[in-house]
Amino acid sequence: MSEQPFAFQRKNYVLMMIGIAVVIVGFILMSGGGSEDPNEFSDAIFSFRRITLAPLLVMFGYGFIMYAILFKGKKESSDNPDQKSHDK
Repeated sequence: MSEQPFAFQRKNYVLMMIGIAVVIVGFILMSGGGSEDPNEFSDAIFSFRRITLAPLLVMFGYGFIMYAILFKGKKESSDNPDQKSHDK
């Protein structure tokens, strides 16, 4: 039975976890701002944090997750005789 290498390396998983944490923080920042009395309107829902910062964090987090998925680690150099240097 031949062993196939994993699709992702440890660094990919670490980067994905960081991206997921950023997305979660963005959604937490987006929450709240409601009024305790349903008949009273609260302007807190239009704050910079909820309208601008939180959506940017969520988009950055998703972009970071895509980068983590596409990230390719450094290849280990092998002493393959078929690959000759043409530095002459």
